[in-house]
Amino acid sequence: MTVTYTARVANARFGGFSKLLLLWRGSIYKLLYREVLVFLGGYLALSAIYRFILTDNQRPYFEKLVIYCDQYANLIPVSFVLGFYVTLVVNRWWSQYTCMPLPDALMCAISGSVHGRDERGRLYRRTLMRYAVLSAVLILRSVSTAVFKRFPTMDHVVEAGFMTREERKKYESLNSSYNKYWIPCIWFANLAAQARKEGRIRDSSTFKLLMEKLDEFRAKCGMLFHYDWISVPLVYTQVVTIAVYSFFLACLIGRQFLDPTKGYENHNMDLCIPVFTLLQFFFYVGWLKVAEQLINPFGEDDDDFETNFLIDRNFQVSMLAVDEMYDDLPLLEKDLYWDAADARAPYTAATAFMRHQPSFQGSTFDITLAKEDMQFQRLEGMEGQLGEGPSVPGDFLHRLLAGGSGPGPSAILGRRLSLLRRKNSCVSEASTTAGCPCPDCGQDDSATGPLLDPPSDTEPTPPAAPASSSVEPPPSVVVVPMARGPTPNPAPLPPWLPSPIGEEEESLA
Repeated sequence: MTVTYTARVANARFGGFSKLLLLWRGSIYKLLYREVLVFLGGYLALSAIYRFILTDNQRPYFEKLVIYCDQYANLIPVSFVLGFYVTLVVNRWWSQYTCMPLPDALMCAISGSVHGRDERGRLYRRTLMRYAVLSAVLILRSVSTAVFKRFPTMDHVVEAGFMTREERKKYESLNSSYNKYWIPCIWFANLAAQARKEGRIRDSSTFKLLMEKLDEFRAKCGMLFHYDWISVPLVYTQVVTIAVYSFFLACLIGRQFLDPTKGYENHNMDLCIPVFTLLQFFFYVGWLKVAEQLINPFGEDDDDFETNFLIDRNFQVSMLAVDEMYDDLPLLEKDLYWDAADARAPYTAATAFMRHQPSFQGSTFDITLAKEDMQFQRLEGMEGQLGEGPSVPGDFLHRLLAGGSGPGPSAILGRRLSLLRRKNSCVSEASTTAGCPCPDCGQDDSATGPLLDPPSDTEPTPPAAPASSSVEPPPSVVVVPMARGPTPNPAPLPPWLPSPIGEEEESLA
């Protein structure tokens, strides 16, 4: 049974975890005491041999061996390989628990979608739920030793009520060498389709929802099978185990206390028991034993998953949900806060202080600004400030375009950019219309689309002004056909873009 100590550490206090150190069931002491006794017994045996059995001529050889093992034992990367391995095993352990097939979502879907208070409607709901639980029992029986001991044969599954004898004949008549935990899921789908034909499931959307919940349930059963099939690579487990055991085999010799009178370095004291070596053994080997316990949580260790408990819980709860609780609603009545505008649940005397705590509004609500920083700035003032500052790259381009009339490299660059703007303008208009009649594009009048008027051969002239009037005539206006809808003015392009002009660019060069 899982060891639960959550209530003991609900509040952090001084020495909060110290209460857990005296627990025996599921503890590291219960898991490790045999290895500690073996290591300590081997250490004391070597120490007794060195002190009482070896002669004076033999002791120098043993002392050299001790110094050699102590010098090179730290080259074994125990912390590195063990840390990565335990992290991998713990993540795998929790992922396996999240793949446990729980029928809660499926039983809610069955209770709300398969209708009928008669005996046949009840038979549909109970049989659908039993098929789902049967699939979970079959997969847990394949991966958990505790469940297999409970249901060692299919006769036990039939006698337990998860499967009828006719269903067992159907199950065993299918010749397949693979695990057949998925067969009840197929029965579920076929029975749900039959209920849809009879009108027990009223629409296709509800039938689709039921199939989706079944697929989620089946996917978790399949993941448990794959976790049981695909283990952590054996070479990784072997490397970690060899690294830990070889390190402490070297420590068994290298951490021996030598005669202080001989003046060996770091051997100024002579103790019988290596306290810190035992602590190191306790931590490293205990870390390895944690991985050993978690690598397969479907066994019978103290902290393994309680699969038999989950089977009992899932079967009972699911049958209650689809049978006893089907179409069973409490009386509708007004709640206690029906007329309250500000509904607040009461507090007990132990929690009354929490009522006066302010609610969290957001992290920026505590920021304060100076009064002058909170004043809005007018747009005209901001434009003036921007004009006084350094010029931006856009101004530099405008100056280059404006200076294109004179000779020199800036004039050539300005003319190239002007041609590039005209070229891109024509291309953008041609991409949105059927044709473009402007002379810069080089297209003929036949490309003009049905939405554009054909261009005129002669430019329209403004009306003549009266002779007696001294007002100057308005400038001539050239009407250029444009595409319907607003066309944005093309922005000036930077000079580093490649020029698509062609022959005009070559003439400028």
